[in-house]
This record gives sequence, C-alpha cells and structure tokens, in this order.
Amino acid sequence: MRKLVLSAALIAAIGFTACKSEKKETENTPVKTEVIANATANFGVRGNCGMCKTTIEKAANAVPGVAKATWDVDKKKVELSFDSSKTDAMAVQKAIAAAGYDTESMQGSLDSYNNLPACCKYDHSMEMSLTADATNTDTH
Repeated sequence: MRKLVLSAALIAAIGFTACKSEKKETENTPVKTEVIANATANFGVRGNCGMCKTTIEKAANAVPGVAKATWDVDKKKVELSFDSSKTDAMAVQKAIAAAGYDTESMQGSLDSYNNLPACCKYDHSMEMSLTADATNTDTH
C-alpha cells in the first residue's frame, strides 16, 4: 500500500512539473503580429556590401509598422512597405541614419559609422538611388 501511495505521489509530481513547464513555454513565446502595409516608399541609402545590406535592413525592419524593407546594394536604394498609421519613411530614415548610414534626407551617425566594419566604410559623396542602367564607379 505504501508503494502504491508513493508511486501515485511521484506520478502526480511529474505530471504537475510537466504541465508547469509547458505553461511557461507558452507564456514566454512571443506573439508575432503581421504588419499590414498600406504605403510604400523608396529612398537612397549609402553603403557598400552585404554586411551593409544586413545592417540597413535590420535597422529599417525594426521600426514598428514596417512590413518590409529591402536595400539594393547596386542601386543604393531602399524599397519600403509600411503601415502609415504607425510610421513613415522619415522615421525609417532616422533609424538607418542611427545605424551609421547616410540616407537622402539624413546624415548617418558619425559614432555608428566609425564602428562599422572596414568593408562598410562608404564614400560620403557616393551616388544614391541609382537607376537600373546606371553603374556605380565608386571604389571601396
């Protein structure tokens, strides 16, 4: 009888612990919300490489309301879709500038620029928003 009571107590303890840990995982799981884009914008951003692309897109996509931001390395241009009730293109340009990159309307943060990897140190006079036909003759 004693073994039966101990076995029942052990099973109950294991079951309680399993339920508790499952509940914690559910409570700590972030809820992803889909951003509905009702506006688009395009603007120039200076940069050089794939690491620049990653940093620029990460900064832009972190702005609440941005559905998608894609930087074209060759055209030096960001294509942006966003919810205009939550943000605007200027807020995204500010976020990109804070990451150290010049945009058409804002100069990048000098402190952030100085902390960029060597391959990301762009020419501050570099052309932006190039057309598909234009070629970038800047040297890095």
